[in-house]
Amino acid sequence: MPGTLIAASLGPGDPGLVTRAAWSALERARCWAWPITGDGASYALSIVARGGLEPPPDGLALHFPMTRDPETLALHWAAAAEQVLARLHDGEDVVFLVEGDASTFSTFGHLARAVQALDPAIAVRVIPGVPSYHSAAAAAGAVLVDGEEPLAVYSAPEAMKELDALLERFDALVLLKVRPVLDPLIEVLTERSLLDRAVFVERVGTPEERILHDIASLRGTRVHYLSLILIRQDRRRGLGVGPS
Repeated sequence: MPGTLIAASLGPGDPGLVTRAAWSALERARCWAWPITGDGASYALSIVARGGLEPPPDGLALHFPMTRDPETLALHWAAAAEQVLARLHDGEDVVFLVEGDASTFSTFGHLARAVQALDPAIAVRVIPGVPSYHSAAAAAGAVLVDGEEPLAVYSAPEAMKELDALLERFDALVLLKVRPVLDPLIEVLTERSLLDRAVFVERVGTPEERILHDIASLRGTRVHYLSLILIRQDRRRGLGVGPS
């Protein structure tokens, strides 16, 4: 009987926010898999390592390049799926380490689909985790929404296509993946007098965590890819996410 492919959502960076369910799955599993960058680093694995867990000796380090080219990504997902499937067919559960939550902008969904395309009988289980923007709001001392206020969560590059409309419609916006569009995003917030209603959070929950209310100071700089911006207009009370 094949094993189960399990997504262990680890939260945004603080190992103290890893759920008991995810931690238990990692402790039990004989096979972990984790994403790596071109230099072999793994943010997800670093979360677990800071929490004191060591990976099994024969874990799977899976390379997923930082590219938007669909053909390149498809090749890497297929190669990763074959490695994972071999372990599943040996009867082992494979626990895939996911930074943040597996249901939100995660590599895991692509991997799971690629595995099930090769073998539809493979069972998939997802252990949820703390989303980065929840942790960022807590770290920044921000209330995202209250009462009946609407909230939208967007990839920043996608949000930029209709940012004016989103700002009209939603009291609060969470913009993830801000690095590619940071300067034009700052310009829009400046034009709409919303700089004091926004906060920038980078690598939340890690020793390198950075929280900035002076977003304008980021113009022309290169930020980490794990960066987001929270915007709360709160038109009724005039309270935002800026410093008190």
